Amino acid sequence: QLPLVESGGGLVQPGGSLRLSCEGSGFSLDYHAIGWFRQAPGKEREGVSCISSNPTITKYADSVKGRFTISRDNAKSTVYLQMDNMKPEDTANYYCVAYTTRRGFDVCASGTYYRADNALDARGQGTLVTVSS
Repeated sequence: QLPLVESGGGLVQPGGSLRLSCEGSGFSLDYHAIGWFRQAPGKEREGVSCISSNPTITKYADSVKGRFTISRDNAKSTVYLQMDNMKPEDTANYYCVAYTTRRGFDVCASGTYYRADNALDARGQGTLVTVSS
């Protein structure tokens, strides 16, 4: 069992909204930058967004900028991804990751959150999102 658990996926019509949640299962999200990724069948993984442990730093892929919002509630040890004005091309399995904390380096601020060689402490299996009429 993976230590992060995603929820909130489902079927939504184009233009609709969903809110995904990422929680730790015996794992604390505190002090970790958290990223959201997605992967559609037959396509490469895409880094969607990240939020630093200091929640004022957020980054978004150009494909979702202005439509998706990442946030975190450290009291609940939960990170959210609010998805609005959704499009069919948003259809994918969405999963979250917890980046390894490195002194003096913020993976979100650096803009390299999407890279496959980032060290991770945890990830989830994902939640399926389908955008279709």
